[in-house]
Amino acid sequence: MSTPRVSFEFFPPRNLEASFKLWETVQMLAPLAPSFVSVTYGAGGTTRKLTHEAVTTIGRNFGLNVAAHLTCVDATRAETLEIANAYADAGVKEIVALRGDAPKGATRFTPHPDGFSDSVELIAALADTGKFKIHVGAYPDPHPDATSPDADVVWLKRKIDAGASSALTQFFFEPETFLRFRDSCARHGISAPILPGILPIENWDGVKRFAARCGTPVPGWMDEAFAAAKRDGREDLLSIALCTELCDTLLSEGVTDLHFYTLNRPHLTRDVCHALGLSPEVALEKVA
Repeated sequence: MSTPRVSFEFFPPRNLEASFKLWETVQMLAPLAPSFVSVTYGAGGTTRKLTHEAVTTIGRNFGLNVAAHLTCVDATRAETLEIANAYADAGVKEIVALRGDAPKGATRFTPHPDGFSDSVELIAALADTGKFKIHVGAYPDPHPDATSPDADVVWLKRKIDAGASSALTQFFFEPETFLRFRDSCARHGISAPILPGILPIENWDGVKRFAARCGTPVPGWMDEAFAAAKRDGREDLLSIALCTELCDTLLSEGVTDLHFYTLNRPHLTRDVCHALGLSPEVALEKVA
């Protein structure tokens, strides 16, 4: 089995300590020659400037292909496209286009009166510029706003038809979740690459809270496994083993690309990549 192509997600730092963590993360993972790295955009556009600074700095200092997140939240169409054009002027060629979460304090997304009403409108406008390769989000488990079992697949098809070239999924815990979703997408005529989102688990309690917000079901057996591992002080070993097994199963089912949510904590992601056979030396060979 060949080693996978990988990509990594980072988030922009909000203070000096977080800046050091981000640069440590990039330095540790850059030698694995990711096909791209992405930088997130805070809820309600709260990290707009920080995201731009992180994107341009990573691209300039590390020579990585950086995809900038862009959302529809709290901005007019003109403002959103102005941000996109600023990315293009800085040499950014890829965008992760998302509707975005509701601003802090709000219970649901409400479009700006002069803004894009949803991600499909944003994607179409970005595609019209001809400046970007566009990635979008996808949801193997039902999105909290989904109105039917097939709603997420139907909506993804609309995003692909609007101009997106690939999708990055929300994280999930068991390979069957992704494989069922991939099969459903194929039945709906989606042929664009769908990259599974992989989350190495550093803090199980925190991940469970995150999963609850995202509507991602948590398998009971994992709860029991992490409780036992915590008693034995082997949580990291369990996390690496489970994540590696998840990735290995996906690769055996024909997946070629893995998108890691690093949370700016690179050690587990690096160790999983090494366990999958991807080292700096192998990465250099793949690039060559």
